[in-house]
Amino acid sequence: MPEMPEVQGLVEFLRGRVVGLTLTRTSVANIAALKTYDPPIDALKGAEITGADRHGKFIDLSTTAGHLVFHLAKAGWLRWYDRLPTTIIKPGRTPIALRVALDDGSGFDLTEAGTKKSLAVYVVREPSAVPGIARLGPDPLDRAFTRAVFAGLLAGRRTQIKGVLRDQSIIAGVGNAYSDEILHAAKMSPYALAASLTDDDIDRLYAATIDTLTEATEAASGKPPADLKDAKRRGMQVHGRRGETCPVCGDEVRSVFFADNSLEYCPTCQTGGKILADRRLSRLLK
Repeated sequence: MPEMPEVQGLVEFLRGRVVGLTLTRTSVANIAALKTYDPPIDALKGAEITGADRHGKFIDLSTTAGHLVFHLAKAGWLRWYDRLPTTIIKPGRTPIALRVALDDGSGFDLTEAGTKKSLAVYVVREPSAVPGIARLGPDPLDRAFTRAVFAGLLAGRRTQIKGVLRDQSIIAGVGNAYSDEILHAAKMSPYALAASLTDDDIDRLYAATIDTLTEATEAASGKPPADLKDAKRRGMQVHGRRGETCPVCGDEVRSVFFADNSLEYCPTCQTGGKILADRRLSRLLK
């Protein structure tokens, strides 16, 4: 899933390519991806793109006719073309959800792999009209996101810290992958309860959050969309590296599997050597 660093990389790429250009066509190939009807998406035809911004994991293209906002969800991506293909998109027979054409001949597709379709597109007068944006918590790379603010978000939450980091209404932009990376850098179990963290724990976790996201965002900056996924994978210490060696201590990276995802961690660095139960195996043994 694209998270804050990759989404910021896409925003910076689009900002340098599309601002000042005019939208000549928006072709919806998956009608389920379009979540709004007023204004209609056709209202964007002939509009000039005036900006590109990020809200959490949402990308926001502002135009003279409103905002084109999209969320790439778990398996979505943006495919850029310096010269947009002229082939006709056949709904239901393509991974393309939306095609955007620009007046200089360039454009992009929003694509989504797999059968579970969650990619979402909105045309709104203001970004706050998108429910997912309206409920976002603070952005951890905003200067106003201080250690005190972070501690306040954790206070009293009897919730596992992995879930807190991923909850967009608490902290915007962090997903499954970077929450694994943050917790590994903080040497903290994903099952630690937020409310139980000591001041020292919060210090480590806050520093790990800022440092991990800053480094990943800087690594994504300036890369074209085609290179961002590989750059993300290369930068991971534990996420997606089950069975590999932890680069910090040399222990084996382990996984815990859930219904639709998994978490990765290092027992030596994060859980005092304890192996966390694999939920799939636990269910089979019952």
